[in-house]
Amino acid sequence: MKEPKAGALGRRQFLASLGAGTLASAFVPGVHAAETKQNKPNVLFIAIDDLNDWVGCLGGHPQAVTPHIDALAASGMLFENAHCQAPICTPSRASLLSGRYPSTSGLYFLAPQYREAETLRDMTSLPQYFMEHEYKSLGVGKVFHTNDDPHSFHEYGGNMGAFGPRPEKKLSLPKGHPLWDWGVYPDDDTQMPDYKISEWAATQLRKEHDAPFFLSVGFYRPHVPMYAPKKWFDLHPRDKIILPEAPKEDLDDIPQYALDLSYASAAPRHDYVLELNEWDHAVQAYPACVSFVDSCVGRVLQALRESGHAENTLVVLWGDHGFHLGDKCRWGKRSLWEEATRAPLIITGPGIPKGARCSKPVGMIDLYPTLVDLCGLPSRKELEGLSLRPLLENPGAHWERPALTTFGPNNHSLRSERYRYTRYADGSEEVYDHDPDPSERTNLANNKDYGAVIKDFQRWLPEVNREPLPGSAGSDSPLYGTPEQW
Repeated sequence: MKEPKAGALGRRQFLASLGAGTLASAFVPGVHAAETKQNKPNVLFIAIDDLNDWVGCLGGHPQAVTPHIDALAASGMLFENAHCQAPICTPSRASLLSGRYPSTSGLYFLAPQYREAETLRDMTSLPQYFMEHEYKSLGVGKVFHTNDDPHSFHEYGGNMGAFGPRPEKKLSLPKGHPLWDWGVYPDDDTQMPDYKISEWAATQLRKEHDAPFFLSVGFYRPHVPMYAPKKWFDLHPRDKIILPEAPKEDLDDIPQYALDLSYASAAPRHDYVLELNEWDHAVQAYPACVSFVDSCVGRVLQALRESGHAENTLVVLWGDHGFHLGDKCRWGKRSLWEEATRAPLIITGPGIPKGARCSKPVGMIDLYPTLVDLCGLPSRKELEGLSLRPLLENPGAHWERPALTTFGPNNHSLRSERYRYTRYADGSEEVYDHDPDPSERTNLANNKDYGAVIKDFQRWLPEVNREPLPGSAGSDSPLYGTPEQW
């Protein structure tokens, strides 16, 4: 086992660092029954749509400008090897909020929604579980894929316009899905839904509450359309933008099944983007939108610092999946490669070591049991994730399980600290060694030297692969069109 990284704390040191504060008892075994409503920590739960590793603290792009997210990471623990359970919005969020893997629920694509899915409609969601234990649950923006869920919130502030506002005519891509576009729009931050979401959340944080709160804040950017006011584009000049590497030969050793699976007809083809000379513009637009949403995160965190709640609040920031911007000659998130599965995950709060980084493979599905554990609520055996508490105590602790991402029935990718192993429904495979190959360029699946690696991964593949729920088979989603759109 590797030595703990800098910032790691032994269990005794970790608990001692909590002192006599209100959060201390939540981490100590055996106190759940004695926990009082007044002693429970608050939770600020921040979701960011389509945010890949292009944030400063993760180093996914050298020109990322995300001072507020970076400061949050410096104030707690950054899980630098965190992965979604599905590289598309609905199943990713449903997995996190239900504690069920997609292969268990059968929810693989954009439909059905959480409360429409026969396997999930009666499942207690994460914020709902906190409601059942005397928390005041507040929500705003995109938390569930369809925003509001009356079962999960005492008060929901709305989507504030969701993916709007949008110009009368698309700015950059004349064809295709109406959301697939980018450019400078509108004129001012205050016109953006995410700004309004941050203001609503900040208002809740400035209030006094008669119970501990679970505040869910869901931001829409950088999801397409990648629109933001001009000042954010100016922060990332188009003529200086660094493009992702996308060698065509990168696809030569990838199974045909994977190539077909990773083509999302809602997204533009890479050659179409090149034909329009829009690649650099899109790569400018994405970090512009990330910087904009970072400012919204900063507004919420500033309100927390200025409130009376900061010393007793856990803050969690997560992305629902990654996003391709021409790498692998793909656009969007619909793949089982690193850029689609990896997303930010940060946890901060009293007693959590500052500036700590954890390279162990974790999943967003682990957040449900983690928050239940940290807040001293009764554990739920039916949850399929694991509490991250051992890694919060010591980021170098032994952690055997790889992170699992599923895209469609029987298509699974497993990520360890060093390797990625992917097996598709037709039996084809991919293996990548991230030590020499962090961009996943060389598929080692046919290299006999990696037979033991493959065998070790295979024991972690799901035993259950539920058939897709009605509406969850893939291209039948109403958001997908035909390839001829592009």
